[in-house]
Amino acid sequence: MYKLLITGSNGFIGSYFLHKYSNNYVINTFSFLNDDFKILDLNATNAVIHLSALVHQMGGASAEEYERVNVIQTLRLANKAKESGVGHFIFMSSVKVYGEETDGLSRFSGDNKYNEYTECEPEDEYGRSKLRAEQELQKLQDENFKVSIIRTPIVYGSGVKANIKNLINLVQRVSFLPFGNINNKRSMVYIGNLCHLLDAVIQNKKDGVFLASDDTPLSTTKLISLIAKELDKKVYLVKIPFFVTLLKLVKPTFYKRLYGSLEVDNTLTKQKLNLVNPYSVEEGIHAMIHGEKETQSF
Repeated sequence: MYKLLITGSNGFIGSYFLHKYSNNYVINTFSFLNDDFKILDLNATNAVIHLSALVHQMGGASAEEYERVNVIQTLRLANKAKESGVGHFIFMSSVKVYGEETDGLSRFSGDNKYNEYTECEPEDEYGRSKLRAEQELQKLQDENFKVSIIRTPIVYGSGVKANIKNLINLVQRVSFLPFGNINNKRSMVYIGNLCHLLDAVIQNKKDGVFLASDDTPLSTTKLISLIAKELDKKVYLVKIPFFVTLLKLVKPTFYKRLYGSLEVDNTLTKQKLNLVNPYSVEEGIHAMIHGEKETQSF
């Protein structure tokens, strides 16, 4: 049976993949925090899936720390994998390598969406560290060592934390919210769709850059409405012009996330992998709130 090593197996993505695909592969795990890298044995391992990372920190983290975790650790693992005869290295990256939004940027042609060939211009240390790791990994690729890079927008699902969890909590607590008539477009990916893509990359042994995304982007207003529906909560979304202006001045980062667009077109990825997302956005939001039915099979 095909043998995998996964880092970050206790994280949001890793734990889902282990639960869902443990019968398909022999899966070993490694933690940079808890395990000894010197005795890591990768012999007879077919593929390494590198999920562990220092993710985007709301409170900030130093450039040196992002470099140490997201670049240096990644390359140590990749070099050891290559030296051990591992044939495939899969790196979980982020659409933050492109930038922060797709509103009216000159490098887009026509439809203002990120695709696999969009020029990368990261705007924070997290995005820059992910891009550096990608670039260095691609230098290691040869005919015996394939490198696959998966770029994701926001990943959501049951047990999600950070911004999406905060939004769910807000909808649960507050009935009147100033987020009516927001017409932005933000791509996200349900964790079931992301892991389905990851499995397809493994099965097809494909190298290159892949984009993960649900089939339909959501506006902030639509996302909140879907969450409220699944919570069976009556929420009134209103538009308050001065709130928008104030937020833009005082919290520009939050303004971008709530009102800006970040849209992904992963048509090429789907074609390359012959991929169909198993979950719609509505099914993903339902599973995030209520949990995923075990009857779903891939």
